[in-house]
Amino acid sequence: MAKPQNAISPTRAEDFPEWYQQAVRAADLAENSEVRGCMVIKPWGYGLWEQMQSQLDAMFKATGHKNAYFPLLIPLSYLEKEAEHAEGFATECAVVTHHRLEAVKGDDGKTKMVPTGELNEPFVIRPTSETIIGAAFARWIESYRDLPLLINQWANVMRWEMRPRLFLRTAEFLWQEGHTVHETADEAWAETETMLRVYAEFAREHLAIPVITGEKTENERFPGAERTLCIEAMVQDHKAIQAGTSHFLGQNFSKASDISFTGRDGGKEFGWTTSWGVSTRLVGTLVMAHGDDDGVALPPRVAPTQVVVLPVTPKPETRDAVLEAADALAGSLRNHTYAGEPIRVEVDKREMQGGAKNWEWIKKGAPLRVEIGPRDIEKRTVAVARRDAGPRDKQFLPKEEFLQQVGSILADVQNAMLARATEFRDAHMRRIDSMEEFVAYFTPGNSEKPEVHGGFALCHWAGSNEDEEKLAKDYKVTVRCIPDGEEFAEEGKCILTGQPSSRRVIFAKAY
Repeated sequence: MAKPQNAISPTRAEDFPEWYQQAVRAADLAENSEVRGCMVIKPWGYGLWEQMQSQLDAMFKATGHKNAYFPLLIPLSYLEKEAEHAEGFATECAVVTHHRLEAVKGDDGKTKMVPTGELNEPFVIRPTSETIIGAAFARWIESYRDLPLLINQWANVMRWEMRPRLFLRTAEFLWQEGHTVHETADEAWAETETMLRVYAEFAREHLAIPVITGEKTENERFPGAERTLCIEAMVQDHKAIQAGTSHFLGQNFSKASDISFTGRDGGKEFGWTTSWGVSTRLVGTLVMAHGDDDGVALPPRVAPTQVVVLPVTPKPETRDAVLEAADALAGSLRNHTYAGEPIRVEVDKREMQGGAKNWEWIKKGAPLRVEIGPRDIEKRTVAVARRDAGPRDKQFLPKEEFLQQVGSILADVQNAMLARATEFRDAHMRRIDSMEEFVAYFTPGNSEKPEVHGGFALCHWAGSNEDEEKLAKDYKVTVRCIPDGEEFAEEGKCILTGQPSSRRVIFAKAY
């Protein structure tokens, strides 16, 4: 099976950012649209997002949350109520100022559509929905008996992105945003931690990505929040991706939006609020964490198709029999389960060369490819190829044995992908105790292996916000999080100031 000329080029080692763009396109996940900075998510990419969405949604509902939907347009005055919050998104906001178009014929005879009907108040296309949801919550909540209020929204948002990259940074993207109100600060903080654990479990168990949980520094905190928790993932160019956040908002937004209630003693009290979210950035994170030089590799838990059946029809006279056998195999597979759900199967009946078809599914990242041809029908066997193995690796199994084992094979692929990603991350985490080591670690060519530099630097830190900003400017490195876990708790001295520190933080370059 010769590799086609349109296999992924350049390789990850040659040019990782370009490899990523080519891998996304080769997998048919998405493409750039006519609107600068926006993307078209194609069926395979949207199918992947649908799996993420449905599985996360079930986890949200299991923790007591309900879905609702709120307006796309937010009155400018709502954002002005929460100045610190609005300022954090101000440069990325798209603003609607008119409500009508009129056809006007120009001097050249061509008709142009001209905006007219200026609005009394501009609307901002939601960059996030705290303020518009806060206005609804203020109407919905009257008494402590109405709490907690646990709401989630699946929606699109817009943040005017000047340097777009498919899935990672686009002007419009899809996401979920959870918003909750609680009677006490302790209850709101417990919610913030609970949702972080949900995200971490989803990343590890469903996406096979070994994230680190922790808290953001003041510089990296969500605008208007008192505390921000996060999950941080490492991808294969050793950079970090913030894969999800959970924010303890305190009473900042409730006071701005008058989310108040009659307390147990009859007095007026303000609610304690949280917000939390993940986005289609998870698709990009998945590609960068698991892909290889042959394309995308998808963990079975979230793959739109977990098993693709490839009929092998070398002669026209055998085609009908092979297609019938392929359909029968697919039907039998759908009667088996993996991770508590029927196995997702597709039969690729397109009339094209088998090698080219096989490579398409390799690049798309389907976890299992199963070939069946005339000889397999005679022998009652199938040829099984795993995406986490080499492209030419095949295992010939009796059909009935494969049917009995398919769930455990998918589980093994899922576990192997998590183990591989964990090994990679751990190999690129280093304890660093001086600025000299820090600079060398994040400077190309200064590491022990010149072709490999950077990763997660575990450093003691007691610098100021200004110190943190200077490091970001000078070395393009930020504090990704103050990580949880006893392995990060130890006495030491800040690498920059020499001040005492009781815990290491994670520095990294990031997307």
